[in-house]
Amino acid sequence: MDEERKTAEHFLQLIKKSRRGKFKLYIGMSAGVGKTFRMLQEAHTLLRNGIDVKIGYIETHRRAETAALLEGLPLIPRRTLFYKGKELEELDVQAVINLRPEVVIIDELAHTNIEGSKNQKRWQDVFEILDAGINVISAVNIQHIESLNDEIRNITGISVQERIPDSVVAQADEVVNIDLTADELIGRLKEGKIYHAEKIAAALTNFFQSDNILQLRELALKEVATQVNRKVETEVLKPNTLKHERFLACISSNDKSAKTIIKKTARLANYYHSKWFVLYVQTPAENADKIALSKQRHLINNYKLATELGAEIINVQHSSIPKAIISQVEEKKITTVCIGKPRLTLWNLILTTGIFNMLLKKLSAKNVDIVILS
Repeated sequence: MDEERKTAEHFLQLIKKSRRGKFKLYIGMSAGVGKTFRMLQEAHTLLRNGIDVKIGYIETHRRAETAALLEGLPLIPRRTLFYKGKELEELDVQAVINLRPEVVIIDELAHTNIEGSKNQKRWQDVFEILDAGINVISAVNIQHIESLNDEIRNITGISVQERIPDSVVAQADEVVNIDLTADELIGRLKEGKIYHAEKIAAALTNFFQSDNILQLRELALKEVATQVNRKVETEVLKPNTLKHERFLACISSNDKSAKTIIKKTARLANYYHSKWFVLYVQTPAENADKIALSKQRHLINNYKLATELGAEIINVQHSSIPKAIISQVEEKKITTVCIGKPRLTLWNLILTTGIFNMLLKKLSAKNVDIVILS
């Protein structure tokens, strides 16, 4: 009966997938590269070819070229809400579903909805629309992808608050990079095509520096290449030609770099289109009645991040961290163990057990790689 139930559930998932709308995502290295402009150009092309396309939400940022392209495109009225004494507008998800266009254009994928909305984030609105069988074209900047957030902050010095899980990008049926050279982007900025005059000088000395743009451009190109590679592996190559990687990120309650370990493992798993896990080994010294509340909150936040990025959480009780790692490697058929630098608490715990060599030998015998993440 269990096998019959699994077969039925699998078939149901296939039916749901076939009924789901297609998702096209434009990715850019920064504001001003032309994502919204390109989406509107595509909307006009679709309309000329008899496709029922409508604008669900577009943010022109008061750019004249972008606003001009809205002319002639059917708009779905936005939902009006009052928040803290202000009248604000949001995407009207129910109106989109009721009208059922073949294609809907929805900008600003990483946007956080006004408090009291059905969904917290716009990407969740988009998924609801896709589940209703409506095709969606959307856009996002590279700095809004969760696992790249720390890297973006290191490059630009800016911490981006509105982010989307990597799994959102992974579920796109088509990912397109909108690319400009650093000189072209800076030229657009100086011409007033990105920000108004009063903001240009500050932008040039902060975010829009040539070195920043080059690094962001590289990240955007790599991200799109990763998504294309995934498509090739899952849709073109035969399953038996693929190497099935499985990653295990090991964290501790004291590990201040756990978030980085999680994000970097997510990037690796995303690149290989692989299943991955986050392991926390609760030693006798960290029983519920002994571990500090601050550490518990730290763990919960890391679990939440890992789950959002697509990991499966493993929480086991064991007196020996290396033995627990080896056990999970065997049980979950792990190919790569990801761990922090030796200065981290988890490494200290491993080294003090005196059986670190045993861990290395066991993993080596099973052809399991260890990746030390900075």
